[in-house]
Amino acid sequence: MTLLQSWVTSANTAETDFPLNNLPYGVFSTASLEARCGVAIGDQILDMAALEEAGLITLSDEPVFDVPYWNDVMELGPDAWETLRASLIALLGADAPDQDQIAPLLVPMADAELHMPMVVSEYTDFYAGRHHATNVGTMFRGAENALPPNWLHIPIGYNGRASTVVVSGTDIIRPNGQLKAPDATVPSFGPCKRLDIELEMGAIVGTSTQMGTPVTTAEADEMIFGYVILNDWSARDIQAWEYQPLGPFQAKAFATSISPWIVTKAALEPFRTSTPEREFDLLPYLQEPGPMLYDIDLSILIQPQGGIEEMLARTNYNQMYYSAAQQLAHHASSGCAMNAGDLLGSGTISGAEKSERGSLLELSWGGKEPITLQDGSTRSFIEDGDTMTLTGHAQGDGYRIGFGQCTGKILPAIAFP
Repeated sequence: MTLLQSWVTSANTAETDFPLNNLPYGVFSTASLEARCGVAIGDQILDMAALEEAGLITLSDEPVFDVPYWNDVMELGPDAWETLRASLIALLGADAPDQDQIAPLLVPMADAELHMPMVVSEYTDFYAGRHHATNVGTMFRGAENALPPNWLHIPIGYNGRASTVVVSGTDIIRPNGQLKAPDATVPSFGPCKRLDIELEMGAIVGTSTQMGTPVTTAEADEMIFGYVILNDWSARDIQAWEYQPLGPFQAKAFATSISPWIVTKAALEPFRTSTPEREFDLLPYLQEPGPMLYDIDLSILIQPQGGIEEMLARTNYNQMYYSAAQQLAHHASSGCAMNAGDLLGSGTISGAEKSERGSLLELSWGGKEPITLQDGSTRSFIEDGDTMTLTGHAQGDGYRIGFGQCTGKILPAIAFP
C-alpha cells in the first residue's frame, strides 16, 4: 500500500505520523472545547463530536463521540469499527464532497491537550519478549536457567493496576517502597533507587466476553480494537525484594504510561508479520492461523533535566515471542471475562543486540555497565528530572503509521512517612 491522498494537505507527507492511512483515535480538549473524541489527520484533529452533531457521521442511535473516551465505540463491535474507518477515509480523502463542511471541524494539534483515549477496564502485563526474558534471567539465574521452564509454552503475565495507567506527558513521581540491600539483614523504606522503563506495546481489547467463555486465537485477534505504545515503569529494587513468591506488585503498580493515540488494527494490517519458529509446538488453543505480530520500529530516548534529548536504543515489535492475540486467548482460556477497554501490555521488547534492549536494566546490565550520555553524565537507572520518551511507527511505501510519543518526566519521591 502507498500513501493515500487527503484534502488535509499536512497528511500528504512521508514524515507525518498521521496520514490518511492511519486515522488513529484519541481524546482532546481546547480552551473552548471540553474533552471529546478526535481523529488525528496530519497536524490536525477532526472533532468527532462536532462531526456527529452536524449529522456527517452516524454509528449508533445514540451519540458516541461526545464523551472523553472511545469505549462506547468499542462496544459497537468490529462491523461498526470497519464502517467508521471507511466513513473517515471517504470524508477526508482527496475527492471528498463535503470538504467545506468538515474543514471548520478540524482543530490544530498545537492548540489541543491530549487525554487518556479510553477508560481502562483492567490492565494485564505480560513477559513475552524472549531476548528480554533471557537477558533478565541470565543476570539473576545464569544463562543455563535464564528462561523459566514454562516460558516457551505459555504467555506469562500478571494483573496490574488500571488506576495508575496515565496518558503521555503525565509526570511520574518516584515511588517509595520496601528495599533490602544484599548485605542488609532487614529491609528499609524509602525512594526507589533503581527506577526503570520497559518499552512495550499495549493492545486494547474492544469487545467483551462472558465469564466462563474461552476464545480462539483468531477470535482474540478480531476482538482487538487497536494498539498504543506502553511504558511499564518499574522499580527494580522494590521488585527484587517483593516479587517472591507472587511476582510484581508495588514495583509496577505506581505508574504505566501510554501514547495518546489508538492506532487501529486496520491501519496496521499491511505490516503484519509472523511470530518466530517454536522450539516446542504450542498447544492448539495458542496456535495462530496466520501472521499476528506487526513490524513496528520502536525507540527509547532520554533527556536529562536541562539537557538535550538523545536515543538510547532502537528495536522492533516483531521481536515478540507471543502476539497480543495469543496473550488475549490465553487470558480468556480459563473462563476469565474480558471487557471492552482492557489493556494488555506486551512485555518488554528487546532485540538480540545491546543497542536493541528495551530497558535500562538490560542496557546497563544491572548497573554494571553504566551508559554515558552526551553531556558526560552516566545512567544505570533513571534520575530525578529525566524525561523518558518512547516512540514508534510502522514504515510503509512513502508513508508511516505513527503512534505519537509516550513520555514521562520523573519527579522526586514524596517524603513518607
